[in-house]
Amino acid sequence: QVQLVESGGGLVQAGGSLRLSCVASGISFSKYSMGWFRQAPGKEREFVTAISRSGDSIYYADSVKGRFTISRDNAKNTVYLVMNSLTPEDTAVYYCGAKLWDPIGTRRLEYNYWGQGTQVTVSS
Repeated sequence: QVQLVESGGGLVQAGGSLRLSCVASGISFSKYSMGWFRQAPGKEREFVTAISRSGDSIYYADSVKGRFTISRDNAKNTVYLVMNSLTPEDTAVYYCGAKLWDPIGTRRLEYNYWGQGTQVTVSS
């Protein structure tokens, strides 16, 4: 059974930081590129960032470039998202996704598995 379990969300003030984690089980983690998406109330789920299987290729949405950092630890089957300089516009449920093989994907339909999401709320 495939599981992606996100954690690390919470309530933070504007300008603050959070680190999200996503632990995968039931898959050969190193065969999957990984991505983070987010969905704000009343909006579509949008791409945030993604990382290739080895970590040598990374792509960020313009809205988070320079503030967010994605990384992965294949030995721990885990992908991370460090979020700095958070603003209220970053408030959303954050989801991690697993996409079989490279290249990294920016579209929801490219991903094979999803986690249940973790809520991030940024207060002004």
